[in-house]
Amino acid sequence: MDNPLHPFELHPLVPLSLFGLDISINKAVLVMWIVVALVLILFIRARSSGSLIPTKLQSLAEMLVDFIRGIIEDTMGKDGMRYFPLISALFLFILFCNLVGLIPGSYTVTSQLVVTGVFAVSVYALSVIIGFSVHGAKFLGVLVPPGTPGWLIPLMIPIELISQLARPISLAVRLFANMTAGHVILGVLFGLTIAGGVLIGWLPFAFTVALYALELGIAFIQAYIFTVLTCVYMGDAIHPH
Repeated sequence: MDNPLHPFELHPLVPLSLFGLDISINKAVLVMWIVVALVLILFIRARSSGSLIPTKLQSLAEMLVDFIRGIIEDTMGKDGMRYFPLISALFLFILFCNLVGLIPGSYTVTSQLVVTGVFAVSVYALSVIIGFSVHGAKFLGVLVPPGTPGWLIPLMIPIELISQLARPISLAVRLFANMTAGHVILGVLFGLTIAGGVLIGWLPFAFTVALYALELGIAFIQAYIFTVLTCVYMGDAIHPH
């Protein structure tokens, strides 16, 4: 049986180098381009239809916009709507990457830790920048929980600092691990289906179909969780407790 991690390997399709830096085009890069194109096509077509009776694309686009707006308002309040373009772009990119990755022969970009890590670090860094820009040096108060006795402050500050630094790590690993694990299991079950032949191959195939349906839900849930946590971190920066 083939190595189940083989589909996650990346090989240059178009080798490129810039000042000694490898910028080769590989399968992940192509999928990201496709995802960006799909999102743009969806909203451009939905916006250009201009029908009084919403088309299916219009309805889908409106549902997505309302859904993202609800996430922002529930976690960040009305002040968070200024970050709607960023949050919506993040949610749609991750969602479409997850969904496109389920197509046989495609590639799951979010199964790469470097991709989820860049997103997570960027989101956390942005929340810190927002916190300092809104509150100045007072934002450092997030390292001291309200009501902490003075003699505990030297102990609480390093604990809270570790807790803050763990946020981008957990954010990146959660998305990466869930998408990778699901695809590994699917790969193993497909291999068992082929190895089992006609007589017993139907059993792992049935599990594959059921798991594939579950992966569709997980693709949406993981994009939702990543977006919610992003809004929570940014909301904490705007309204620190």
